[in-house]
Amino acid sequence: MSFSTQVAGAAGETGSSPSPRRLAARARAALRRAEVFRWLGGASALIPVLALGFILVVLLVEAFPAIRINGLHFFYKSVWNEGASYNAQIVRTGGVEHLSGAYYGALPEIAGTLLTSLIALIIAVPVSIGAALVIVERLPRRVASVIGVFLELLAGIPSVIVGLWGALTFGPFIAHHITPVIARNMPDVPVLSYFRGAPGNGEGLLTSGLVLSIMIIPIVASTTRDLVRQVPILPREGAIALGMSDAQCARRVTLPWVGAGIVGAVVLGLGRALGETMAVAMTCGVQLTAVPGNIYTTMTTIAATIFQYLDTAFLDGTGFAVRTVAELALVLMVITLAVNIAARWLVRKVSGTALPVGRGV
Repeated sequence: MSFSTQVAGAAGETGSSPSPRRLAARARAALRRAEVFRWLGGASALIPVLALGFILVVLLVEAFPAIRINGLHFFYKSVWNEGASYNAQIVRTGGVEHLSGAYYGALPEIAGTLLTSLIALIIAVPVSIGAALVIVERLPRRVASVIGVFLELLAGIPSVIVGLWGALTFGPFIAHHITPVIARNMPDVPVLSYFRGAPGNGEGLLTSGLVLSIMIIPIVASTTRDLVRQVPILPREGAIALGMSDAQCARRVTLPWVGAGIVGAVVLGLGRALGETMAVAMTCGVQLTAVPGNIYTTMTTIAATIFQYLDTAFLDGTGFAVRTVAELALVLMVITLAVNIAARWLVRKVSGTALPVGRGV
């Protein structure tokens, strides 16, 4: 009788819910097998993908009515007309309401974004790589550490401060003392004629590009410095032993060794340049309806236009102006994603190349 009771009791325990002691034991076993951390890691890895997808979907939904009305001319027209502000007549086109006379073309914004980023990269990349090589290979360790601290401090300066300095000091200095000399002496040939013309008053494409270069130099330089420090000493000593000079060693050994990392650093700086808002908005002059005729004229970028125009866009009762701003933001995001995809492809090509040690000796 007691044996059957014990069997029945065991069967009853088996059919009932697990006890807290058993649950705690299972939890400890799961922790020992690292299942919880594996699930947490997988969920954390999905968060950036979900965030990117969410942003893209929201922008696409908000911008879709503007995409339908603006059409392809949005990418090659230089016009920015939100329509009649007072006594406005609401027009319905393809089921989308907008003010009469509303017509948008974002060519100046797209061109300004690309040109300012190009100027910033042309100036910042060689300066940053040269500064990183000098800091690592030429300066004493104490001096290099002090300069490294200043580089990191420069990278942390808020963009509004850099923009204010550019608008009040740097831009006027460039316009009064440097650009007049360049504009007068530059040859009138198809490419260099872009540097001719009125030197402006300190606001424009050149000032914005220079300010952006100052902002991305510490990002690229500090990252490149850390990469150059990781290059093994033996390949460099071997290159010098083969008869290379220090410049040849840097060009043929050091830089190819960290080429993929430098491309990544440049992409980080380019992403900062493409999306920079405050500094460019304070130094560009905000010209919404014209592509820069020369390097000194006022212009605007996509990010600066969104910042400057968003308050006005909310005054449009139809919401079409806000949807056009969303389309601008979508264009900027597509440009940024395209740049990152191209950079990943370039990193793969650079990382797959062999080191040309000894070539040309």
